[in-house]
Amino acid sequence: MAAISRYVALGDSFTEGIGDPHPRSANGLRGWADLVAAQLAGDNPDFRYANLAVRGRTMGDVLDGQLDAAIDLEPDLVTIYAGLNDLLKIHTDIDAMMARYGDAMARLQRAGARVLTFTAADIGTVPVFRRLRGRAAIYNELLRAVVEDLGVDLVDFWRLKEFRDPRMWDGDRIHLSPVGHQQIAVRVLEQLSVPHALTCPVDAQTFGTGVRSLRADLYWAATFAAPWAFRRLRRLTPGAGVEPKLARMTSVF
Repeated sequence: MAAISRYVALGDSFTEGIGDPHPRSANGLRGWADLVAAQLAGDNPDFRYANLAVRGRTMGDVLDGQLDAAIDLEPDLVTIYAGLNDLLKIHTDIDAMMARYGDAMARLQRAGARVLTFTAADIGTVPVFRRLRGRAAIYNELLRAVVEDLGVDLVDFWRLKEFRDPRMWDGDRIHLSPVGHQQIAVRVLEQLSVPHALTCPVDAQTFGTGVRSLRADLYWAATFAAPWAFRRLRRLTPGAGVEPKLARMTSVF
């Protein structure tokens, strides 16, 4: 495989890096895409990276607001993950959404980019999101068909057993923790067949042994579930006024 020199990351909070605070990152967040970029940079002084992802963005937001900008940056690798915020809506035409998603990935390929995407994670263990499990499964099956048709790279998040471990998730139980972001970076690099120096800080032998207490459940309900439901009722967008942390191709040090 030819060396990757121009990488653009597209998406929502997952790709922006929510859950992985880092003081030296452009917007105070690092995340798996930044970790991947650092490994891809290696000793390549010509490597450049842009991250256009913004929290709260829907599929339409990503494709309307990020796709053209990404193509203009002439990437040879694009990662894209979108649609999970759409699954939270009361009414979502998943078939139409995924058809548009497939068209967008084909367009990126025609522009010369290798494309990598992700299935939805299995968040059925989170009470407030349990009703979304069926929708996410449909999303995943339609996405796998797109991946097969186009030859897109896939990280099958749904099937990653290590993410059943609570330590992989932030306190809100919907965004990744720093450990989870690092593990996703490992999975992306493996899919790209790129040698790397990343390891998972959690011992693989202990995956799934983390247990949440009743006190932790009550704290989560009060600090995340209830405020989340209130914001949904008021239709507040978490990414309002937020700009991409790296809107231009940037050197990685």
